[in-house]
Amino acid sequence: MATMHAMEPSPALLPAPARADDPIGVYIHVPFCAHICPYCDFTTYGGQEHLIPRYVAAVESDIRKRGTDLNGLTAETVYLGGGTPSLLEPEQVASILLAVRDTVTLTADAEITMEANPTSAEAGRFAAYRDAGVNRLSIGAQTFDRRGLLALGRLHEAEDTTAAIAAARAAGFTNVSLDLIFGWPGQRPDHLARDLEMVLHPATTALEPEHLSLYSLIVEPGTPMADGVARGILQVPDDDAAADLYDLAMRTLGEAGWLHYEVANWARVADRQSRHNRIYWRNGNYLGIGAGAFGRIGAHRTMGHPSPRTYCTAIEQGTAPTASTETITEELSRGETMMLGLRLLEDGVSRAAFAERHGVSLDAWFAEPLRHVVANGWAIDHGDRLTLTPRGLMVANDVCAAFL
Repeated sequence: MATMHAMEPSPALLPAPARADDPIGVYIHVPFCAHICPYCDFTTYGGQEHLIPRYVAAVESDIRKRGTDLNGLTAETVYLGGGTPSLLEPEQVASILLAVRDTVTLTADAEITMEANPTSAEAGRFAAYRDAGVNRLSIGAQTFDRRGLLALGRLHEAEDTTAAIAAARAAGFTNVSLDLIFGWPGQRPDHLARDLEMVLHPATTALEPEHLSLYSLIVEPGTPMADGVARGILQVPDDDAAADLYDLAMRTLGEAGWLHYEVANWARVADRQSRHNRIYWRNGNYLGIGAGAFGRIGAHRTMGHPSPRTYCTAIEQGTAPTASTETITEELSRGETMMLGLRLLEDGVSRAAFAERHGVSLDAWFAEPLRHVVANGWAIDHGDRLTLTPRGLMVANDVCAAFL
């Protein structure tokens, strides 16, 4: 299988930044969870599932009203994130996607992703999501290790994840992504090696996902996990140990022929990269719908009211559902192009695209930072574009800071 993966051709380069008229993405946030994990710092709420019907109605209304913001732009992706979107009934997902189709022009091959918990594993339910229009599932496995699942406060077992992938296959899904976390309390390299073995060599090839997102655990202030770490109850790997885990993942997945196309993302074959997330990394336009959802259209960045109740009330009363609106200056936009675009490991940031999008040459605007990151061995200047080196990948935050 590894040989087959290695033979897959790399995709045509699609570097940052996106053109102003490129197709956009639509992000829809579902903030409800049956249980809040102790490391979670997202806009999520437990025990409020009774609000879901009201929230779905508000989301549909918001989508239809916000269509006027798009000025005829086409959308190529829709992403239902959370929270736990699989708490929604298939009929509710279908209704939301119908509102999207009624409001924006979706490309014929639009990628429509929904996040799902492993406990949602039921072929009939997944089939109904497919009938609603979802064609890509992102399953939040986090780890296959039971100790890791307990440390992360997850309520599922490893068997639930494999059952979820099997149910997705039975429902006809051919594009499945897994989320894994490394650096959880007590994790050793052998734990991560076993997680990667479960991804690369499952019991049957049908259980091998097409995509993997592998995120380093960040202990966010104010979370129960942060409290546990501060009190010495939990111990997370230090920076050096976390870097060793990341290096292990890169070597293991690389040897298996997987394409490491973004700092935290790998694709089994080239055409299974996350098209929606590539819009973010190319500093493109995306509509943000829902409580706490961020969006960017042109020079305007918005964030929805974090509270689902407040968000619903605003929609119902005809007032703005946004908690904040920011005007993005051209200077900030240029810096964000570098910060985001350098995360694309093969594509990077294009000189030609930068000049077209930002009206100034990359070398003229960032002459000193360019010299700095290349001289430090953090980036490679290919002439037409700039990409991170392996060394730069390990200090990506420092590289980004040079451009902001």
